[in-house]
Amino acid sequence: MGAQWKQKWRELAANEKGKIVGKLVREIQVAVKMGGASPDTNARLAAAIGVAKKQSVTRDTIERAIAKGAGTGADAVQYHTTVYEGFTPHRVPVIVDCLTDNNNRTATEIKMAFKTGNLGTPGSVGWMFEHCGLVEAHHPDTTLDIEIAALEAEADNVEPMEMEDEETAHHIGARFFCQKASLDTVTKALKAQGWIVTTTELHHHPKEYPELSEAQREEVVAFLQGLDDLPDVHRVYAALK
Repeated sequence: MGAQWKQKWRELAANEKGKIVGKLVREIQVAVKMGGASPDTNARLAAAIGVAKKQSVTRDTIERAIAKGAGTGADAVQYHTTVYEGFTPHRVPVIVDCLTDNNNRTATEIKMAFKTGNLGTPGSVGWMFEHCGLVEAHHPDTTLDIEIAALEAEADNVEPMEMEDEETAHHIGARFFCQKASLDTVTKALKAQGWIVTTTELHHHPKEYPELSEAQREEVVAFLQGLDDLPDVHRVYAALK
């Protein structure tokens, strides 16, 4: 995920139920904005709805999020995406994806958050990441070879993913990486193999990782958590293992 440090956010990032719901609703809105309002033709939306339902987000909330993302309905808001780049303390490169209806508010919040880091200009750290497609999925057959699964789905790379949820603790999990243009094709191929897809999205994957002491790592994680907690922040990608 680029943000391997935060990969569990969908279940664990926030202790408060409202914050979890807010993040999931935002993901639904982004999915609709990028691929349309039908989960039958929008794999990212289908995955987002699946995770939201798993977290007990109500049907009404999901439907409002879809309408909001599509710019329809009584409470429609025109959101747009902004991307910020920079460095955390100790020079760890980071990319921050935001979804906002007020650029001035978001810019002010991001600048304040980076007061202990270094907010760069567009492109300042983007070259340190590979912009690719990411599919996260799990399968009940733990005897499967994820390398073969990736090859058959025409993914470029794959890595194992630890399953934390009790319901899927005995499943095999994997992150599949692919070209941006192949994301939908790879997602459908994995589903055809019986994989349960939980995430399908464009992704910034670090090309290398700075060496950090444990104390430095803790400081960087605290900085990244502060970014992730901002209401307009949708994804945080950091070169942190």
